[in-house]
Amino acid sequence: MIKNIILLTIGMFAMSSISLLSADKVFPFDYEVNKLENGLKIITIPMPSNGIVSYYTLVRTGARDEYEAGKTGFAHFFEHMMFRGTKKYPGSVYDSLIISIGANGNAYTTDDYTAYHLDLAKEDLDLVMELESDRFQNLSYPEPDFKTEAGAVYGEYRKNSTDPTNVVWEKLKFNAFDKHTYKHTTIGFEADIKAMPSLYEYSKEFYSRYYRPENCILLVAGDITTNDLLTKAKKYYSNWKKGYVAPKIQPEPAQTAPRSAKVTYDGKTTPILGIGYKAEAFDPKSKASISRELIGDLAFGSNSDLYKKLYLNEQKVQFLSPYFPQNRDPFLSIVFTKLNKAEDIEYVKTEIQSAIDWYQNNLVDKKKLEDLKKRQKYGFLMGLDTPSNLTSSLARLIAITGGMDVIEQYFKTLESITQQDIQNEAKKMNASQRTTIELKGAK
Repeated sequence: MIKNIILLTIGMFAMSSISLLSADKVFPFDYEVNKLENGLKIITIPMPSNGIVSYYTLVRTGARDEYEAGKTGFAHFFEHMMFRGTKKYPGSVYDSLIISIGANGNAYTTDDYTAYHLDLAKEDLDLVMELESDRFQNLSYPEPDFKTEAGAVYGEYRKNSTDPTNVVWEKLKFNAFDKHTYKHTTIGFEADIKAMPSLYEYSKEFYSRYYRPENCILLVAGDITTNDLLTKAKKYYSNWKKGYVAPKIQPEPAQTAPRSAKVTYDGKTTPILGIGYKAEAFDPKSKASISRELIGDLAFGSNSDLYKKLYLNEQKVQFLSPYFPQNRDPFLSIVFTKLNKAEDIEYVKTEIQSAIDWYQNNLVDKKKLEDLKKRQKYGFLMGLDTPSNLTSSLARLIAITGGMDVIEQYFKTLESITQQDIQNEAKKMNASQRTTIELKGAK
């Protein structure tokens, strides 16, 4: 239950503050959600941490936002470029300052968002906020540096291509989607990465379009007070100008027939299968969305009958791994597996579909379902023990939905899931929604 909605005005802020005070809430810490006049959302979560603070900047732009032909990979590219620094704090100066205070910083890019994060001592918060606000507003890089980094990104792509599981991932997305930008991986299409060094002017446009306050969220947890954090935010971020331009993403047409592709990997590997079923966008209020997540664990997790059969008893596979992610737009529910022998490919594919068929035709054991729901809840809570673990656990949920309400909504829906809900959702995982990638080694 969300209570005490208080409207505040502090200096240049026009803020709405939300505190969760109900004793029956799942999330164990009080927090506040505030917004600057320029649209920058700030989520503060004070918690005991012996002077440690975790500082996230979530940019709600990922590979999905790259809708222009020939220009994929730029969200990931800016994960690199943001460490090049500004005129005031060039990359080498930024690095030396972060090292000098013993902070630990990094970044990552996904389909739906880009995250920049640091762990630091609370006495260094002022300096970190100055550095972070500067690079998010004033990133500066000459064309030679741009070309150098573009070359490094292509080197990263080539390195990734030596891993056959990455090849399966790339081919699965490419074959499963026709119109939506999920068709390309986070790093982008190879041809676009090769052409990236010639797109210096476009890179500045991309930064200007997406790195804007109304498209970003500060998520800060640890030994902080909200008032102090907001005072610093006013000082360092209030001059950041609005200007976000939403991407023109085409919705994916409905899939009406199974799809498949066979890939030959230029190297030595045992066969790998990637099987994806179309899924709806993540919605914490949707029983279908949450039921689909549970099916991943029930049908293919380490406690599933299929895992015990294929991996433990028959030893047909080296691993069986469900990946049923939460995405901003309709995506895929995926099963990955690596086999020991090529002659077992058809058998394993049949067994994977048979596992889904079982849930289409039968109700899951009620105790098994309730136990899984409890594990989901307590697994989440156990991951909130430090500021860094807390922010990393929340980053995806917040970036996709834009706020903290998602947590209570998600667990309320989770609690309501029934055996029939699982069966109803399993029935959507039929052959017409399936894309299968089969990879074999050339040697």
